[in-house]
Amino acid sequence: MFVAFTLAILPLNSVAQNIGTAAISGLVTDVDGQPLPNATISISGSKSSFSNNEGKFLFKNLSSGLQRFSVSLVGYETLVKEVVLTGDSTIDVSFILQPGNSLNEVIVTAGRKAESLKDVPSSVTILNARDVKEQLNVNPSVSAILGNTVPGLGTANNKATNAGQTLRGRQVLVLIDGIPQSTPLMNGSRDIRTLDPSVIERIEVIKGATSIYGNGSAGGIINFITKKPSGNKAIGGTTSVGLTGNLAHPSNTLGYRFSQTFTGTLNKFSYVVNGTYNYTGVQRDAKGNVNAQPDGLGENALYNAFVKLAYKPNEHSEIVASYNLFRSVQNTDYVNIAGKYGVTPSIGEKGIDPGEAAGTPYNHNALISYHHNALPLSSSLDVSAYYNGFVSMNRYVAQGTAWFGPGQTKIQSFKKGVRLTLNTPWKAGSLGNGELTYGLDLLNDRTNQVLTDGRVYIPDMNMLNVAPYAQMKFDILTNFILKAGIRYENARVKVKDFNTIARGPNGQGSIPVSGGEIPYQATTFNAGLRYNKYEVFNPFVSFSQGFAINELGRILRTATSSTLESIATDPIITNNYEAGFSSRVGILNFTAAYFISTSKLGANLVDVGGFLVPQREPEKIKGYEITADLNLSPKWMLGGSYAYVEGRAEQANGNKVYMNGLRIAPPKATAYLGYRPVSALDLKLFWVYTGSRDRFDVRANGLFANSEGEVKEVNLFNLSAAYRFSQKWSAGLGVENLLNNSYYPVVSQYRAIDAEYVHGNGATMSLNLSYNF
Repeated sequence: MFVAFTLAILPLNSVAQNIGTAAISGLVTDVDGQPLPNATISISGSKSSFSNNEGKFLFKNLSSGLQRFSVSLVGYETLVKEVVLTGDSTIDVSFILQPGNSLNEVIVTAGRKAESLKDVPSSVTILNARDVKEQLNVNPSVSAILGNTVPGLGTANNKATNAGQTLRGRQVLVLIDGIPQSTPLMNGSRDIRTLDPSVIERIEVIKGATSIYGNGSAGGIINFITKKPSGNKAIGGTTSVGLTGNLAHPSNTLGYRFSQTFTGTLNKFSYVVNGTYNYTGVQRDAKGNVNAQPDGLGENALYNAFVKLAYKPNEHSEIVASYNLFRSVQNTDYVNIAGKYGVTPSIGEKGIDPGEAAGTPYNHNALISYHHNALPLSSSLDVSAYYNGFVSMNRYVAQGTAWFGPGQTKIQSFKKGVRLTLNTPWKAGSLGNGELTYGLDLLNDRTNQVLTDGRVYIPDMNMLNVAPYAQMKFDILTNFILKAGIRYENARVKVKDFNTIARGPNGQGSIPVSGGEIPYQATTFNAGLRYNKYEVFNPFVSFSQGFAINELGRILRTATSSTLESIATDPIITNNYEAGFSSRVGILNFTAAYFISTSKLGANLVDVGGFLVPQREPEKIKGYEITADLNLSPKWMLGGSYAYVEGRAEQANGNKVYMNGLRIAPPKATAYLGYRPVSALDLKLFWVYTGSRDRFDVRANGLFANSEGEVKEVNLFNLSAAYRFSQKWSAGLGVENLLNNSYYPVVSQYRAIDAEYVHGNGATMSLNLSYNF
């Protein structure tokens, strides 16, 4: 659906047609007057550009006469204006986009450079600020926001971890403004929930292996793009307060939220500052029982501090510095009373947990970047340096399965890196135009896992990775978009002498291992083709490779040999094949994609002796995804998605076995029904469905192995409502599990562990009030 009207501006004393001397400038905003960056502005089907961080755009050297302008942005209705330009005049035009749901163009960072979505030969899911705000009303955890909306990504598990949230059956590389959050050397499953949604401008999910970003991106990329300064005021911002609680059983479930944002522009300087505190009360299931699950979010305190400063010395360059601190820990006065898997859930009872508070004690992200777009040969430069310090604390256990006695482990990861990106356009005459994106990534990643009592579970792994890359884009005859790239990984991991952790008293079972240096070299490729001439059928095909050193820590901690050379530490090279298309026919937007992902050497985690051990076996994963959106009228909208994935590993004897729930999620479907009776009110009902998956038999002891449990289908309904009282005041209401359904999350089912067999949350309401100034 789009809105169109004609705006004619004609000087009274002249109708001269001066070709190529007219200009037009404009501003793109939402209905609240907030600037909309990254909107696509097209002129008469030829020239196109994007609105900047302040929502502004400018076209020069336009021909006189009638020009048709189209403005589009994901999450908003397309707006079309026809403008008559004359002489050498400059016309100012404003575009106010109405909320909507469509698959229009948007800027993405799939190729390390801003580009139009229609030029990307792969599956991409974009959540803009409006989408994030809608889901925040339902559940403020970014793991839940993504799990409820992104096809191919596993659903959230009501925990502080994102265990089971693989993307198309493989691990995903999580970034914040390009800073890696994932810990591929030792995956602690806490990399998705590493910032609060209050600082998110949009989320870009690039699916399938990608060689352009390197280590850990075998399943794809989740890139959180943080808010940028906007507007021309010296100071502005938003104040938000909120309350949460269980509707059916409210006792002790009250939670609260406060978020304050300041933003402004002072000459060449601009800034965004945000502070958020979110406390979650006791979480209860549909029957009123306390969910005191390990690593749960009940009685959890979250702190997020964010600052971004920008300086523009001239129109061609910009310097940006940002810092984000995320802290989320659980201090609960409940302990877990284990239930019986498949029979009764684990519940919480009053008690004292002897361990330290579980969660993420801190996650620091610091970034400084420089951009310049006026180098010789029309080239542009982006260079950034970053630091990430990340500590995650697991829950205390009275008896460990992999070590002797009680204990509590924490993963510590510290990353430093530099990313250099250059882009140079080129022309090929009548064949079309192209560009080359190239650069170098430097990354130092130091990761370990220790117990709080001083024992070393996984030794210090110190990796240095140097990776040059190049990506070519060629717009052949205007509508065939060819992309191809190459990346060379040259990584070395240093490990000092260590002893594997004892599994009995007096050091019993500990093995001394001589340290050394583990080299990893690999060259990965990608190629894709998209044909984007017709909206009715916009197909693409692609091949891409991913590189990962996943689970090296697990391999080292289960070492049975005394030398590194005899330990299988080869990298995982993933080959991803995909074909798909997008289509727009009247009020319908539709996408579909089919993919196959293979690797000659995987790292599938299998239950061996009570704990998970990586199996280095060939793997094949395949699946498909479809999405549809219908703009039925200005008041009604409808949409949904369906994703299916299956994967098998090939054992040494040739048998092909299914991968367990840690990797392969059951089928997932989502749907929404939106109603906007007046411009100030938005209502949306969401449906999230996870299907059944039964691939494994019980073992000789009559029990399922770890992560091989049967999964039964789950149906959940969530409600989000937003009302705008004025341009300054607005309110949001959300209800998670609207029908108070009693269910077990997918992870609780497939894990097949008594202590982790926990119900999901009962009906939980959130009420938020915001003031913009």
